[in-house]
Amino acid sequence: MKEKECKNEENKNNSKGIIIILGVYIHCQGCKQQVLKSLRGFDGVEEVEIDEKNHKVVVKGKKLDPLNVAERLRKKSGKHVELISPIPSKKKEEEKKEKKQEPKIIEVILKLYLHCEGCAKDVKQCIHKMPGVQTVDPEMKNNIVKVKGSMDPQKLVEFINKKTGRHAEIIKKIDKEKNEKTLCDKNSCDIKKCCNNCQHDYLQFVYAPQIFSDENPNSCSIM
Repeated sequence: MKEKECKNEENKNNSKGIIIILGVYIHCQGCKQQVLKSLRGFDGVEEVEIDEKNHKVVVKGKKLDPLNVAERLRKKSGKHVELISPIPSKKKEEEKKEKKQEPKIIEVILKLYLHCEGCAKDVKQCIHKMPGVQTVDPEMKNNIVKVKGSMDPQKLVEFINKKTGRHAEIIKKIDKEKNEKTLCDKNSCDIKKCCNNCQHDYLQFVYAPQIFSDENPNSCSIM
């Protein structure tokens, strides 16, 4: 029942319109124009009012997401933006954090013809310009280029073809996270085997008692 009431309230607010208050430092007319340009044309924004004295920006419109509006102003203006009203719910913040997960790191080995050091340098510089690329290691002898990063391998090949005019082929794709997990599993298995072998050896080598007595068959007999 509570969820239905919340949804009904949200629908009413959307039909009437939403008022968002943002805290932004505005010290001159140029800042004011920059804020207006950043928010004008954004989906759902109808009015933008700026309070220079209190350093507040009031945004009015229908079907507006306060967090999206705040992010839009941050990206476009480069200023620190604080969402004053409405206060964002914890669920929405958690959902956005889940969406912004760290990308998987992949190593791609490409077959690419490199006939001199100049070609290798040009290819290396070109690949580094692609977003998501971390390291580039060209090997002239084998005509291979190893690329490590969070990029899409197919898009990487297309990027190289467009920028350099060279033909590149994907030979291998290595997922770093999976490899690390398999290595850990192998090491744990080896440790277990070693421990089991040690226990087995310990059970085999049992020393005989060294006390001199008639019951001990290993003791020396006195003549």
